[in-house]
Amino acid sequence: MFKQVENRSVNTESSDIWSEWLLNHRHGGDAGHEKTIRDDVTRYTDRVLDTADLSEGMTLADIGTGDGLVGFRAIERIGPSLNVLLTDVSKPMLRYAEMLANQRGIRQQCQFFNCSADSLAGIDDAAVDAVAMRAVLAYVADKVAAMREFYRILKPGGRISIAEPILRDEAFEVCALRKLVDGFTPESDDPFFPLMLRWRSAQFPDTEEKARQLPITNYGERDLIRFAMDAGFTEIHLELHIDVLPANAPSWEVFVNNSPHPLAPTLRSILEDRFTPEERQFFVSRLRPLVESGRQLSASRIAYVTAVKPRG
Repeated sequence: MFKQVENRSVNTESSDIWSEWLLNHRHGGDAGHEKTIRDDVTRYTDRVLDTADLSEGMTLADIGTGDGLVGFRAIERIGPSLNVLLTDVSKPMLRYAEMLANQRGIRQQCQFFNCSADSLAGIDDAAVDAVAMRAVLAYVADKVAAMREFYRILKPGGRISIAEPILRDEAFEVCALRKLVDGFTPESDDPFFPLMLRWRSAQFPDTEEKARQLPITNYGERDLIRFAMDAGFTEIHLELHIDVLPANAPSWEVFVNNSPHPLAPTLRSILEDRFTPEERQFFVSRLRPLVESGRQLSASRIAYVTAVKPRG
């Protein structure tokens, strides 16, 4: 039923959910799909940097750096005079980013900090000219605290430029599916939908209460404006980009080995751990043709936010 895929876990003493997702589950272990995702993420990153107003001699904080993409792209743009502080809660990913910096010959421009976005330990007040990040606040429980940390480390007149996924609608869809299934009767209704709920509820909350408790689904784009205002920022601007396109998984194997975010298990693991063999066979027989038909659509919702720390 499944094809084994290459595991590209970071080569360190240990891995974590962040490194496993970034290096494996985000692209399902497929090199071609990895390039497609990389191109998409690079495009999002370039948009973040377009509005960061970087110039020679500045210092940039790349928060939640992951594999270093934001910071490294900034160095490509500005050159050897740019200094970058790269932070991440994941030690394996921080080591991975440092390895890449060494390989690229830019290690001397980089400093690495193992800390969370809401507690940027080791970075002084008014130390940076800009803060940039992509898909970081989504995983922070106290988003206002994170915004206040960005404010603290920025010099007066400095700015933030961020891109955050808005995943609340995914949770709403699963909640709606839960209500639909709760009204089913086993004798008369399609058993496919309860199994679909079992899959989807393993990746996104299936009740409004759960959605309010989970960092990735307890905020919307307007909340990002409020978080920035509460932290003291001015000149706040937000653009919400929604794109509905054909789903880009190139094969069934990639689809089952992919997960939508670091906190979500893959469909493969859900089928193996939470379905009986009979349920698995039935569910795959219904879902796989839909996936392979190429008719599925996928929506991405990304909020781009810029804001400025007042000069005085």
